[in-house]
Parts: sequence; C-alpha cells; structure tokens
Amino acid sequence: MKIIFYIFCLLALVYAQKYDTPVIGIDLGTTYSVVGIYRNGKVEIIPNELGNRITPSVVSFSEGKILVGEAAKNNAHFNPTNTIYDVKRLIGRKYSEVKIMDAKLLSYSLAKVDGKAYIKAEVNGTEKEFSPEEISALILKKMKNIAEKYLNTPIKHAVITCPAYFNDAQRQATKDAGKIAGLNVLRVLNEPTAASMAYGLDKQSEKDILVYDLGGGTFDVSLLTIDNGTFQVRATNGDMHLGGQDFDGRVVDFFAKKLKRNIKLI
Repeated sequence: MKIIFYIFCLLALVYAQKYDTPVIGIDLGTTYSVVGIYRNGKVEIIPNELGNRITPSVVSFSEGKILVGEAAKNNAHFNPTNTIYDVKRLIGRKYSEVKIMDAKLLSYSLAKVDGKAYIKAEVNGTEKEFSPEEISALILKKMKNIAEKYLNTPIKHAVITCPAYFNDAQRQATKDAGKIAGLNVLRVLNEPTAASMAYGLDKQSEKDILVYDLGGGTFDVSLLTIDNGTFQVRATNGDMHLGGQDFDGRVVDFFAKKLKRNIKLI
C-alpha cells in the first residue's frame, strides 16, 4: 500500500474544524484504491466489506447490476468486455493522446466522443458510452460508501491524490469525478508531495529529495525541493507501463514463450 495516502488523513484533521462532516482521504490508484481518516491522534485505513484495506479500481456492468471493487474484479474473467479497469490512464485525456499500446491492453472498447476517450460497455443489452470521469466516480463513490459504513456518518468532503505529471485537464477531470460521486474535493494533491509529508520531511530544513512511486500500473519518480513546509516539484518522469501488472505480464510472456519452445522440441 502506498504510504502517500497517509497525508490525506493529516489534511483531514486540518479541514475537520471547518466542515460539517469528516474529511476522508482517497488514494485513487490505477489498480487499487484506498480510503482512510485521521482521528483520535492516529491514521485509520478503512477496510472494505471483505476486510481488505485496498479495493480494486474496477467497475463491471453485469446483468443489470453495477459491480465495483472486489466483486467487479472477480467478474472480469466471465465478462471481460464490460469490466472496466485502468481508467486512470484515460481520465482527462483526448482520444488522440491515448496510445495504441494502451488500447491493445484493454479488454473493453474505446470510443471517440467530442475528441475525448470514452469507454464502451453493454448495459441491459444496450451499448452505452461512459466518460472516464463517470467510471472513476463509481470507484470514488464506493470508497465514500466504505468510509460512511465504517464511520457510521455521512461523508461530503475528501482529498484525492494524483500523479505529479497530471496536467490541468487531468486534475480537473479528477475533481469532476469526485463531484459526480457526491464529494466536495477540497484538494487534489501530488502523490510525491504526499509521500514526503507522510514521512515528515516537511518539518525539516531545505533539502532536495527523490521520491519513487511504484504502483500496480505505473512507476514514477519526482525530484522535490522542500523548504520549511513549502514543496516545489523540480522534475518528474515515469513509465505508465512499469508497475506490478506489467511485471506479471512480462513473467507470463516469458514462460509462455518458453513453453512454446519446449513444445516444438517434443
């Protein structure tokens, strides 16, 4: 689980004095998402209905139902064309910006709507098109519901992470997704900044630090300058296809090729 998530809860402590309901922190990831809160002087990572602290960022449309999280991931093998994942790679991007490589790796289809990348899915026998914001909103709403059930109180406000390389359109799309989910997004925080604050580096004197963020779908690196609690992103780079899923894929490809060679020798 990413340590960057913890800072959301620290920010929640600050905002809690200004808002009528608790402020949650959501790490909206490419493959998994996390929700938590800071209360009673400590961070609480909120488990989902299965007791897991991470929830798959997956949505599946099946037999008139909308499945999100664990149930959606389990349904992927039976209904791959209507199971949506890796939406973070599409959010806020134009259709022309989506790499052919991205599209080839997806089991569902994409559509071009007003120049943007939309997702095709069959709902109740009818093909529909969804924006990445709408799919992300379903995931955020799931995290919101998990928090509400755990805290036994309505949730209206949240802080959400995003990669440092996200442009203005991607950040705004993330806020829009939060709004659709019924959340007042107080801030969209850079993931490397969150990681630095989680380790308490914001309390130290001026220094340069390098933050590595290895996730399920991406691997990002950022160079930050911190001075008395002020963060400045000097540079950021990364690979959108160098995460845990990609490691798994490479291992499967390796053994698949090895198996084919062995079969030919028999």
